[in-house]
Amino acid sequence: MKITILGAGAIGGLAGAYMSKAGHDVTLVDRWAEHIDKIKEKGLNVDGVRGELHFTPKALHPHELTGPLEAVLIATKSQHTIEALESVLPLFGPDTFVVSYQNGFNEHAIAERLTQAGLGGVERVMGSIPNYGGALVDPGYLEFVHEGAIQLGEMTGERSPRLQELAGMLSALTEVQLSDNIWGQIWAKEVYSAQVVFSALVNAPIRETLGVERYARVAGAVVREALEIAEANGITVEAFDFFDPANYKPKTPADTEKLIGNINHAVWLLKKDQKPDAHQFKKQGSGIWWDIVYRNRPSEVRSSNGKLVEYAARVGADSRLNAKLCEMIYEIEGGQRQLGFQNYDELEAYVNEIGKALP
Repeated sequence: MKITILGAGAIGGLAGAYMSKAGHDVTLVDRWAEHIDKIKEKGLNVDGVRGELHFTPKALHPHELTGPLEAVLIATKSQHTIEALESVLPLFGPDTFVVSYQNGFNEHAIAERLTQAGLGGVERVMGSIPNYGGALVDPGYLEFVHEGAIQLGEMTGERSPRLQELAGMLSALTEVQLSDNIWGQIWAKEVYSAQVVFSALVNAPIRETLGVERYARVAGAVVREALEIAEANGITVEAFDFFDPANYKPKTPADTEKLIGNINHAVWLLKKDQKPDAHQFKKQGSGIWWDIVYRNRPSEVRSSNGKLVEYAARVGADSRLNAKLCEMIYEIEGGQRQLGFQNYDELEAYVNEIGKALP
């Protein structure tokens, strides 16, 4: 199988690097010309949880790509999904299929655009959740921040030969878990990610945000509301490695303590493979935090977690906490609000005001 990865940042770049090293036919494509030039000239340097590594994957500028394509993994930020898809539509062949290899609710939008182009629909689309983490630090340089499995599934729910072949190739990087309900798992990731968005309201390591019980209680309230939005849309939210939706419906103080323990365990999992004495990590927070603080660009909140608010509106579900959280992020991105713990104070007060505090 020939794989084309659109977006050679941390998620796409790490997948492409390890699959290429394993001998698979993989091409990294990115519109950041300096990044692609560096990979072409000197390869791809990676450090972080697995030590200092060097890879030599094939890399092309978008205009250098030729068809017909086979497996297209879109690994851009969520807001650039359709733009990336548009760039390769002329290169589709009869067997081309697309994998949303990123955050966000992108799969149905991809299918709709393919239908508009007369290229099929949902049968051409796979969903995935890459649960490992990293950062594109500089051209030709990635940081591997934490380990994690990949969930992968056909949007039709079938266990197709191409699904199993792609899973085998991606296993060169990490464990791949096949899913018969990938849409439910994507919803789970976005519901869970409401607390990741929450952590980006301050410029501090995750242990000082979600790792503090007072703040974890606020984050838990936001996630509980997000879970209610999913259920109101008829979604069966799937559990995954460090997220069990059942924990986010506390009815008693003891239930809340269990939830706080679950959040603390997730924080531990994100950090357990890091060896600070061996490597000083540049990425200290979420990808949203990284975009705002390090990359100085808009995050993907609008096109990922922001869509939770849109899904709530479709069915009349309450989304006040998630809407408030997203608006605070948008204000930070627009320069109308400063990062800081005062944002937690404000959101905590709002949680109490509207009666959504955890027991």
